Amino acid sequence: MAFVLVTGGVRSGKSRYAEERVATVERVLYVATGMAWDDEMRERIARHAERRPGHWGLLEAEGELVAPLMEALESGRWDGVLVDCLSTWVSRVLMDLPEEEWRSESTRRRVLLEAGLLADVLSGSEKRSVVVTSETGLGGVAMSPLGRAFQDLLGEVNQVLAGQAEEMVLLVSGRPVRLSN
Repeated sequence: MAFVLVTGGVRSGKSRYAEERVATVERVLYVATGMAWDDEMRERIARHAERRPGHWGLLEAEGELVAPLMEALESGRWDGVLVDCLSTWVSRVLMDLPEEEWRSESTRRRVLLEAGLLADVLSGSEKRSVVVTSETGLGGVAMSPLGRAFQDLLGEVNQVLAGQAEEMVLLVSGRPVRLSN
């Protein structure tokens, strides 16, 4: 079963929509990629946690997504997967690197390889899977070197996942727009 890729701008309703899409199965593994860098981010994470059903599983992914996800899926406990979200994963990867590595080819290759492996795993799985990401192309060019490195890398990651997604949905002001392949 292929996966659904849900994208859109900040606060467009991506996560809520993705939660609704994956909730058609009972045993969902929620793959959280965000990190509580400050109080505001802790509050965002808490709101997401409060909204999720208590019986869903939680995998807090750090720099690596695929290996811990595959290990969790091998348990046979999960019927569905929700990865929320690729943009916080990419930001987390970049924040853990020194500035001179943000745009290095080795960083790019490593992140795109992980994104490709994620797409392969979800495409080859029988689990209902939904992946959330932010669409970086809807805003202006970032004002900082880190912001620009993030936008560029996430744009490539999104293209990798979109290339294998069974369905793509763009959220605009809470409204889903299905994108054709």
